[in-house]
Amino acid sequence: MQRYFANDRKDNLFILNDSDLYHIRVVMRMKENEHVEVVYNEHVYLCCIHFVNNDVNIELVEELKIDLNREPYVVLIMPFLKETKMDLILQKATELGVDEILLTEFERSIVKIEEKKKESKLVRWSRIMKEASEQSMRINIPNISIVNKKEVLKLDGLKILCSTEEKQNNIKNVLKNHHNYAKILIVIGPEGGISPKEEEEYADNGFIKTTLGNQILRVETVPLFVLSNIRYENME
Repeated sequence: MQRYFANDRKDNLFILNDSDLYHIRVVMRMKENEHVEVVYNEHVYLCCIHFVNNDVNIELVEELKIDLNREPYVVLIMPFLKETKMDLILQKATELGVDEILLTEFERSIVKIEEKKKESKLVRWSRIMKEASEQSMRINIPNISIVNKKEVLKLDGLKILCSTEEKQNNIKNVLKNHHNYAKILIVIGPEGGISPKEEEEYADNGFIKTTLGNQILRVETVPLFVLSNIRYENME
């Protein structure tokens, strides 16, 4: 069943954005009285579609009982990347359960975002994660924001730094040895990797330098590998 996130609720009607209404009417070609699921304030509702003149009314039928996510709150800290790589990471990281994405610059960052374009980029990236959340039947949409390194270094939680220099301390052992954390921070570097100076700076602020194995993974593969490991370790 198709799932949408509502912007608002008025009595028994949910308010969707225009692109979702277009999707219902034109892309999915839904009919009168068809059902969809609507998420509002992290509650899921079964709703019925009614067409009134040129409007689409999304009417509440009943609230659905769902199991809430008990996995740790996962924050992915990453550089700006080329558009195709960014899109892939945002989509797949959302499907794999990331809760928040923080974008920051590294010494070896290749892609820079002009200040005047940052807001429009965030809107576009949020839309990608919204669509991925609907497709993967999540009850929330990950947050995404742009931060500086000082803000990152002050964050609390289990801090994982994906390192190409570290050879012994692997991701499996780090997760097994720190299984009681409510929040996990994952730092991945740009295409050129994190510089040795930056690695030491992160390590001095509590980030655990962690190897992902003998192979050097592409930057777009790293978060998917780490998030998959986190999900596996926290499955009941």
